[in-house]
Amino acid sequence: MNEILSQSEAGVLTLTFHRVERKNSINVAMYDALATAIERAVDDAATRVLLIQGHETVFSAGNDIEDFLRNPPAGKDSPVFRFLRGIATFPKPLLAAVCGPAVGVGTTLLFHCDLVYAGDNAAFSVPFVNLGLCPEAASSLLLPQIFGYHRAAEALLLGEPFMAEAALEVGLVNRVLPPTECNAFAQQQARKLAAKPLASLVTTKQLMKGAQQEAVLRRMDEEGAHFGRMLGEPAAREAMTAFMEKRKPDFSQL
Repeated sequence: MNEILSQSEAGVLTLTFHRVERKNSINVAMYDALATAIERAVDDAATRVLLIQGHETVFSAGNDIEDFLRNPPAGKDSPVFRFLRGIATFPKPLLAAVCGPAVGVGTTLLFHCDLVYAGDNAAFSVPFVNLGLCPEAASSLLLPQIFGYHRAAEALLLGEPFMAEAALEVGLVNRVLPPTECNAFAQQQARKLAAKPLASLVTTKQLMKGAQQEAVLRRMDEEGAHFGRMLGEPAAREAMTAFMEKRKPDFSQL
């Protein structure tokens, strides 16, 4: 089964997480499909806007832990880093429709989107510390800019979920809608953008985001180096073993 659905219509390329039975957790094959689609969309004249969405009950539970342990990222050309660089540097409008849980990269990918629409059932979390890891996707840079330092510290250090209304309040999402309407509304907004002059959209986005792009990519590299090192350390091993065994991790000696 294809776990990333791709549909192109009216200038909008829609990529849909299609692994609901596993809460749309993302494995290496899915990262590769996402990265490849995004790379192709950059120069594809038929793609004027990119929309990433999930199911009305779940956006993404983040990394597939089992798959991640079997296939840890191996360098900057690994699928996960290609995907992260792809969304960070995508020159055209990038939108997301988020309903239900958005965990880890399910939240951090949103920091690179231009417009984000959320169902009122959305629950965002960045529980990297709880997994013995550190932030990724330049979230250690971007999240404090969006949330302010203290709210960002609360989200990253405690790793507890925050809901759609809180995300709206801090400016992470543009609008909160009923989950059954969210994907369709995001598609409608994407088509509005696709009807506008592409050069104007691209130039405006570049002017808003371009000054920080090098800093974002540098932070991604820095986070990636720490993340890769920490993945093999005792805290991460304990956290992921506990996750697989469905028990609370014991960090008392770590």
